[in-house]
This record gives sequence, C-alpha cells and structure tokens, in this order.
Amino acid sequence: MAATTEAPEPWYLALLGFAEHFRTSSPPKIRLCVHCLQAVFQFKPPPRVEARTHLQLGSVLYRHTKNSELAQTHLEKAWFISQQVSFFCTRTTRQYKSLNLKMSSLKQQAFCQSSTVNSNSHFGFCFEEPGGFSQTSVTEGHPDLSANSLLALQTAFSAGTFFILQQLHALEKDLVSACDLLGVGAEYARVMGSEYTRALFLLSKGMLLLMERKLNEVHPLLTLCGNIVENWQGNPIQKESLRVFFLVLQVTHYLDAGQVKSVKPCLKQLQQCIQTISTLHDDEILPTNPAALFHWLPKEHMCVLVYLVTVMHSMQAGYLEKAQKYTDKALMQLEKLKMLDSSPILSTFQVILLEHIIMCRLVTGHKATALQEISQVCQLCQQSPRLFTNHAAQLHTLLGLYCISVNCMDNAEAQFTAALQMTTHQELWTFIVTNLASVYIREGNRHQELYSLLERINPDHNFPVSSHCLRAAAFYIRGLLSFFQGRYNEAKRFLRETLKMSNAEDLNRLTACSLVLLGHIFFVLGNHRESNNMVVPAMQLASKIPDMSVQLWSSALLKDLNKACGNTMDAHEAAQMHQNFSQQLLQDHIAACSLPEHNLISWTDGLPPVQFQPQNGPTTSLASLL
Repeated sequence: MAATTEAPEPWYLALLGFAEHFRTSSPPKIRLCVHCLQAVFQFKPPPRVEARTHLQLGSVLYRHTKNSELAQTHLEKAWFISQQVSFFCTRTTRQYKSLNLKMSSLKQQAFCQSSTVNSNSHFGFCFEEPGGFSQTSVTEGHPDLSANSLLALQTAFSAGTFFILQQLHALEKDLVSACDLLGVGAEYARVMGSEYTRALFLLSKGMLLLMERKLNEVHPLLTLCGNIVENWQGNPIQKESLRVFFLVLQVTHYLDAGQVKSVKPCLKQLQQCIQTISTLHDDEILPTNPAALFHWLPKEHMCVLVYLVTVMHSMQAGYLEKAQKYTDKALMQLEKLKMLDSSPILSTFQVILLEHIIMCRLVTGHKATALQEISQVCQLCQQSPRLFTNHAAQLHTLLGLYCISVNCMDNAEAQFTAALQMTTHQELWTFIVTNLASVYIREGNRHQELYSLLERINPDHNFPVSSHCLRAAAFYIRGLLSFFQGRYNEAKRFLRETLKMSNAEDLNRLTACSLVLLGHIFFVLGNHRESNNMVVPAMQLASKIPDMSVQLWSSALLKDLNKACGNTMDAHEAAQMHQNFSQQLLQDHIAACSLPEHNLISWTDGLPPVQFQPQNGPTTSLASLL
C-alpha cells in the first residue's frame, strides 16, 4: 500500500469513479453507489482513506436515503478513526482536522433532520464544498493544507455552528434564543469582514421575527438587510441569492398582511432575480472569505420557492388559472429534484403547493381532483412525523373546505374544530374561524356558537391579525349573516366595506362574492337596475377567476332578474348558463363523493388513515348546488 501522502491507488479511484457514476445517474442508483463505497473496506485501506470513505457513506445515506441510523453509524466511525492521529505528521493531522470539521457539521445537520421536536418549516444553510467523489475531493483538493487553510475551515465551522444552534433552538420553539444567536452570528460575520454572511444571519433573524409577528422589529431589520444586499459587491450568484432571500421575506410579509396589490413590485423583482440567477453557473461561487462558505438554498430550490410565492399571490388575488400554471411548473421541478435529493424542505414545498392548489380546485369546481390531492398530502405526512405535526391543522382545514363544497356541514364543523385545536398560528386560526362561522350561518340554528365566534373576529374592534384580506373576509361574513337575517341595510354596509377593502388590494374573489350578494339584496328589495349593476360585473369577474359557485349564483340571479324585467332572451340565456354550471357541479359532486377518499371527512384525530373503503355513491344532499 502506498503512503498516505502519495496518489490514491488505482483500485480506489476506480471504485470511487463507479460510486460517483451511480450517484449522479438519472435516477440515482444509490444502492449501487453504497456497494462501491463499501467495497473500499475490502482492500484494508489506510486510516485516512477509511475515515473519508465512512464520511462519504454517511453523507450519501444522510442525503439520499431515510436510513439515518446507518448514516450516523458511519459518521461516528469516521469521527473515531480521525481522532486516532496523534502519531501522524503535522500535515496529515491538519487533513484529519479538516475532516473533523466537515463531519461535525454533517452530524449536527443529521441530528436536526432526525429531531422529532415540533417545528415550523424553515430554511437551512449548507457549507460550500464539493458534492461528488472526484479525485480532487479525495485528496482534499490541496497538495498542502496550510495553517491558514485550517484557520479558514475553523472560521467557516464557527459561523456554521451559529446557524446550526439557532436551528436547534427553533426546533424547540425557543425563537427568542434563536434570534439572539443569529444576532451574535451577524456580529461575528461583521468582525470577520463578511457582509454576505452577515446578511444571511440578519435575514434569518428577520424570518423568525416574521414567524413571531414582531412587525415593529421586522421593518428596520429588513431595511438594514436591503441596504447590505444592494451595497455588497461580491460574486454574482451569492449576491442574487441574497436578493432572492430578501425579496422572499418581503413578499411573504406583504402576503401575510393580505396586501396583494402592494406586493406586485416586489414579486416582479423576485421573478426577475430568479431569471438572472438561473443563467449563472455554480462554479462561479469562489468566496475568498472563509466566513462566507455558505449558501442559503441551491438555485434549483430557489426556483421552486419563487414559484411557490407566486402561487400564494395568485391564490389571494384570485388568478386561479395562473396559480394552477405555476403549481404545475413547481411540482414538475420538485419531482426532478426529489430523484436526486432527499432534502426535507422539498417535501415541505410539495405539501404547501398542494395545499394551495387544493383550495384552487375547490373554487374552480374540481372537487374530485382536490380530494385526491388531499389524500396525496396525507400520504406525504405519513412519511414524516414532523411534516404531519406542522401541517395537520392545514390538512383538517382543507377537509373542512371540501366538506362545505359537498354540503356535509356536520363534517365541516368537526374538521374545523379539529384544526383549531392543532394550531397556534393566528392567521390560520382566523381563517378557520371565519369559515366555521360560514358553516353556522348556513346551518341557521347555531346562534350561540356563531355569535361567540363573531365576537372573536370583529373587523371593527380588536381584529386578531393585521391581514387586510382576512379583515375584509370578516366584513363579508357579517354581511352574509345580516342578509340571512333580513337586515339588508346593515348587510349593505358590511359588504360595501368588503368591496372597499378588496378593491384596494385586488382581492378579486372577495370582490365577486360581495358584488353578487349585494346584487341579491337589491333584487330582494326590488331595485332591479342596481341589482343588475352588481350581478353583471360579479359574473364577469367570477368567469375570469374562474369561480364556479359565484358563476352558479350569478347566473341564477341573472335569470330571475331578466325574467322580472321582461327580458325573455336574456333570461333564457342566463337559464342555459345556470343549467350548464349546475350539471358540471353535479357531475363533479357525484365523482367526489364516490371516491374512497371521501371517507377522509370522518377522520378528525391521529394520523390519517392509510386505506379507504370504497363508496357506493354520493351520500350528501345536492340541493345546495342546484
């Protein structure tokens, strides 16, 4: 066997080459890659090669499989071997220390991923290091690992430790400590002269503050981050990745506040930024400062994230066809990425995308498809306890919305009640309560429960969240209740407030709903001209979204309105439209209720069921659709 400082043996390079070939195949052949790396041990390699091979095996198993225990075993073996180096020369000792730093980082990341502590989804950071098994990575990439190089690795490791420790605090819901650590990390990066890493720390802190709704602290921090990002002159891909991080936080902040129109300039900048970053090559990342050996997300992940926030914006604005288009793009990209990467964030992206497209399907009259996608979310959550913990409330909320769409009001109430018990997120809580109030209004006999809910989401007094969209929806719910109670003047006041707010931020679906309800009120009051002025734009807007329920409602009103005004031809045309919408919704209703997944409406506790019993046919009333 050659000395450890000489070139690797041919058999070693051959096995390594095969392992890399299998790892980078499409799809990856991880099992064969692992076999090639395990074969290295048959040749009884020197300690340095043995330690590195265990590290490579641990890395492959950690990143590409769910066998975290075996990955941890290999990392621990690599660590143990690397400690037995006191008799080696100084140069080799430094090589082992560099291995130790990488192994420490990977072990800490593995611990974070395997932790079962409840957590909100958040983004992680990676060391910039070669991902493959090329000869360069085997021989450390440096003929002489100098003291300066070792200091650089230690500097990078120190910065990385701040990121990892704050992640552990976030996992344990100790966001105060996590924010404190990120502040210390930002100061450390400033002292080390890395504005890039300082910006990463500050943006991460901004993300946690947004999660905690500490908006008075978010605004000055984002302003500072914006100045750092714009003024920093580094390599292009790192600068653009910082801009993506910054703009994602800005867009998310606007969307959380329900400011769909105000966010458009930031969203446009974000989309332009991701187009720029997609033209840059990863090999352009050559940071000279060791404290800058990090990246936020791979650019492929950033592309998916930008698709995701675009979908979120399109959903709130009521551009549902655009939302479906970007969801399809994002899901296709995710399928490709998941063939090469088992990062948990990809499953999180997938679940969030599905959650939004499910709501989109329910509005556009595709309940059967929505139900199958709800089942898909269930399957993804079954594979990850943490994912289920983070999304159980959203899953029950989606089932509640589905139950409303098929007129299963008792099940809708049970689903929303289960969801409320599972969330502490104020915006989600308000959204659930608003929809539960609509269920009580439709049932007509739950007055005590309804008034109790309405007191908690009073848009005129101490509304629980700052969301413009949710507050506008709360006014609509008040208007709907007043309409059913025959208090038409009060209903008009609430609905005009909804229109004022929804027009200010281009909330098209709320606008359409408010217009058609106002049109109904004016029709009941005998003001046919004003009713027509409300219903016609409501129909046009509902067709543009498209919102099947509002189209059904509008066409029924137009039929009665034209009939009352003696417009026989227009009444006949509206009646035909109403018949077409009714048939479409009826067929979709039957298809959805006949699916075995329809039984999910009875699930309110524990993990979702794995198997479903087939349905004999629809079990719910169709009267509300017709």
